[in-house]
Amino acid sequence: MNFIHDDFLLHSKTAQNLYHTYAENEPILDYHSHLPPADIAANRQFKNLFEICLEGDHYKWRVMRANGVAERYCTGDADPYEKFAAWARTVPATLRNPLYHWTHLELVRYFGITELLDESSAKSIWERGNAKLQTPELSAQGILKQFDVRVACTTDDPCEDLAHHKAVNATKLGFRMYPTFRPDKALRVDQPQIFNTFVARLEHAANTSISSFQNFLDALKRRHDYFHSAGARLSDHGINYCYATPCTEAEAEKIFAKARAGTGASADEHEKFASLLMLFFGKLDAQRGWTKQLHLGALRSVNTRALSELGPDTGYDNIGDWNQAEPLSKYLNLLEQENALPKMILYNVNPVDNYVLATVTGSFQDGKIAGKIQFGSGWWFLDQKEAIEWQLNALSNTGLFSRFIGMLTDSRSFMSFPRHEYFRRVLCDLLARDVENGELPNDEKLLGTTIRNICFQNASQFLGLELPDASETSA
Repeated sequence: MNFIHDDFLLHSKTAQNLYHTYAENEPILDYHSHLPPADIAANRQFKNLFEICLEGDHYKWRVMRANGVAERYCTGDADPYEKFAAWARTVPATLRNPLYHWTHLELVRYFGITELLDESSAKSIWERGNAKLQTPELSAQGILKQFDVRVACTTDDPCEDLAHHKAVNATKLGFRMYPTFRPDKALRVDQPQIFNTFVARLEHAANTSISSFQNFLDALKRRHDYFHSAGARLSDHGINYCYATPCTEAEAEKIFAKARAGTGASADEHEKFASLLMLFFGKLDAQRGWTKQLHLGALRSVNTRALSELGPDTGYDNIGDWNQAEPLSKYLNLLEQENALPKMILYNVNPVDNYVLATVTGSFQDGKIAGKIQFGSGWWFLDQKEAIEWQLNALSNTGLFSRFIGMLTDSRSFMSFPRHEYFRRVLCDLLARDVENGELPNDEKLLGTTIRNICFQNASQFLGLELPDASETSA
């Protein structure tokens, strides 16, 4: 039997039935990714396996470095095949790392290749994979269609013109691509160079002059409105922890002016400024009926030498250990006090915070919107089998598992869509285990409806994104 087979990760007949009957054929609503919009709009055709497998994939770069692979084969100037061969030599060393599962799942689903990837199979897999990459089915748009992706949400700076999103959605392709409003740089008054570069771009994008803090807020609102007109219904923030320190607009004005003059805000000033901005963004989302995503707790770019040589998002980030419970609760409470708490998805990267976030969600449900505050899927270091089960168990034990809006790729790679399959297999196996143990009834209607909802329907109903019509998806 091949390593990746029909019943991979499904350890009982019950699990196999649940997956193949209720999960396998559900479409995908990928509501958080880092896919390049330009690649989708241009229908990029990848030249080789390096481009689609390794380009920009910091998950793989991390383990290659750990396996003694030189940087030139990760982010450097080595030949594309040399980089792929270095990855192939690394794959056997990833045994028990989720990359071992993902890599072989991807080879089967994209290329029909069932061989294990290693040094001896690298050349043959390279040649067969490259040949198949030249087919329409494996262009950027072809991949989305092949995996029945109905919606792909990208992650976008407020200053982006969204031309790629508009071009894609003006054509009946069988899927939609929507932007997500990610204004992290708007908080960076502690780093004036980053902040002032952002403000200059914001002035251009909003077609306005920004000479005061109020001008700044007005420009951000214009961009939020613009994103809404382009179909956006989600925002996102990547922050260490929530900011909830009281700050008046007069104080924010002084901090803003200081940063504009080139002097970085102190830690206390940054905390105050960011607190006011996050309340402002929360109110915007609530007014528009958007869903706010909070990605909490990543300790980023810890290797300063690597940061200076390679830049951010190159594989030098790790789990942080900030206190999350009190600041997150304070932030949600401040919005709740003003009747301005939007729908929200909370993600943690530190597993010790699973029960913290899961219980926080229960304190801010409103009895009107089912699952209004969501404990999001396992993120980053936690999007593997063990941690997916941790997240599902914490959610089940403290809230409503049945209202969960499911998995996402959170990836820059077009090779990541099988992560939805991976999640669905884990989900069905977990439920089946409870059935086999007599802890859940063997009621297919109840179980099947729950599975289908978690795989697609819950997210579709919760997020309110416009889906392609039936004529497109059946073409």
